[in-house]
Amino acid sequence: MSNLRSATSEDAATLHRFICALAEYEREPDSVEVSVETLRSQLSESPAPFECLIAESEGKAVGFVLFFNHYSTWRGKRGLWIEDLFVMPEHRGAGHGAALFDAVVSLADARGAGRVEWSVLDWNQPAIDFYLQRGAKGMSDWTVFRLTRP
Repeated sequence: MSNLRSATSEDAATLHRFICALAEYEREPDSVEVSVETLRSQLSESPAPFECLIAESEGKAVGFVLFFNHYSTWRGKRGLWIEDLFVMPEHRGAGHGAALFDAVVSLADARGAGRVEWSVLDWNQPAIDFYLQRGAKGMSDWTVFRLTRP
């Protein structure tokens, strides 16, 4: 059973550890540029650039979901974008990921959001199956683009 709580600036090191573990899982271990200090500073901003929930089991942080607002011009409503949802491998299968995902969906509903969106790597079949089991649909007719600045 997961205990979920909102991340604070005091969770910056834990969040950074999760981000690095996620990058390792996604085969991009050298791509993490964010520092603990940056996360601490951003979590202290008002408003913060993102929201984050941490899942705990027996008092230990085991996973997180990081998300933020976006806007749908077609629906005329805010939505939530899930940037990352990750549970440490040794804690998977215990419902932590489902609890984190369901919490974001519940927040979206409570806020009147038009939708919740996220992206999944095409090779990450366990994640794809996880989301399909929750009623999500892949959007294969869209291509993700990215422009990165230094």
